[in-house]
Amino acid sequence: MTTPIPNVLADRYASSAMRDLWSPEGKVILEREFWIAVMKAQRDLGLDVPDDAIESSERVKTLVDLDAINEREKVTKHDVKARLEEFASKAGHQHAHKGMTSRDLTENVEQLQVHRSLGIVLEKGVASLLALAKQADDHKTLPLTARSHNVPAQLTTLGKRFAMHGEELERSLDGLVRLCATYPFRGLKGAVGTRLDQITLLGNIEKAEQLDDLLLQHLGSPGSLQTVGQVYPRSLDFEAVSLLFRLASGPASFAKTLRIAAGHELMGEGFAKGQTGSSAMPHKMNSRSCERINGFHAILSGHLAMVSSLSGDQWNEGDVSCSVVRRVALPDAFYAIDGLLETFLTVLVQMEVFPEVIGAECRRYLPFLLSTTIMMEAVKAGAGREDAHAAIKEHAVSTVRDLREGRIASNDLPSRLAADDRVGLSVEAIDLLLSEGETRVGAAVRQVDVFLERSKSWGERYPDAVEYKPASIL
Repeated sequence: MTTPIPNVLADRYASSAMRDLWSPEGKVILEREFWIAVMKAQRDLGLDVPDDAIESSERVKTLVDLDAINEREKVTKHDVKARLEEFASKAGHQHAHKGMTSRDLTENVEQLQVHRSLGIVLEKGVASLLALAKQADDHKTLPLTARSHNVPAQLTTLGKRFAMHGEELERSLDGLVRLCATYPFRGLKGAVGTRLDQITLLGNIEKAEQLDDLLLQHLGSPGSLQTVGQVYPRSLDFEAVSLLFRLASGPASFAKTLRIAAGHELMGEGFAKGQTGSSAMPHKMNSRSCERINGFHAILSGHLAMVSSLSGDQWNEGDVSCSVVRRVALPDAFYAIDGLLETFLTVLVQMEVFPEVIGAECRRYLPFLLSTTIMMEAVKAGAGREDAHAAIKEHAVSTVRDLREGRIASNDLPSRLAADDRVGLSVEAIDLLLSEGETRVGAAVRQVDVFLERSKSWGERYPDAVEYKPASIL
């Protein structure tokens, strides 16, 4: 017998809650629960659906035999018909699926999977924001060499850098909250969206509308599509997956930055007891988790491209050309974001910061990092802005080249600037600027405080996220 090929994203990276929601067994149970909800609603609206039929359906709804369903599908060549026949056989009646088309079942159940998955992602996203806020608070005053174009630029604080990535994450969470609150379900609309079969079955339009409303309650729907066709617009899938990609972007930038910092020994993502960085080089402590985060981001980019190709590509009231794409893209996109957030949370809990190395780097680059401060002080003292800029650039470039080529042992940029009349600042004035150098972080600390206040409000709104801890993953 051939060994089943695993889904690597599901088996290796996603949490059990996300796996259960998208598993073949889990989907069959959701479908059966939906069928039962339809039967109950149809009974309450006057259709002859015996109570014992509903009771027997409830008893067998979790008895899922995937092998038996697969055998039926080999005959029917239709996945929904195979699952319906298996359910009817187990329940001992044929009251399920009355007046329904396959899409009445699959569209709503898949949307239910998406909506519940968004809820899981929201909780972990808020937990990530709070963990990032803690790191920002812990390091909000630690001076750090900030980089523009990956080149030393000015001073910031490590907490400010964390807050920068946190603000991007927060904006994505805002979008996710809105989608969760407004996500519209297709409902029970029939073969082309007109409710014709339910109207025929129940006797009038009003009862068919009531049936739809009852089922939307079962789905926990925040909204519904009123004039939809056979399938809901695939642009809604694009909206969901694009939000997952957006949500991944802040953590991905953070991870890439931490990988760079780890290469300079400024920070590390943590290294567990017994962990091995390289099978060949015993000393290596790789940023493997951050690399994984960036890998997940690339995977989400691929799934975003897949669902974008479906948006605006539906014929008439609908077709199923999108089916194979969605069967891959939707679950795997959620497995990827789930694994990304679990990994991100683990990094935020376990990461290490090395203040001495960070301080040494600041001191090494300090005269360069203060070049704009020196220029502003020169302008205040009467120098022309462009003259000061030209002088500082000339001496800075010359100093860098002398350092790189070994002509000088230490950074003597301050003395070169003090000797240039275009700058117009004394040695004492420049030395004072340097002595206060590591306090010249602008509004960094205040900006962190603003971020912390906003993050606190997220914890108050989502208390479960405050307590969330990442699962142990490979």
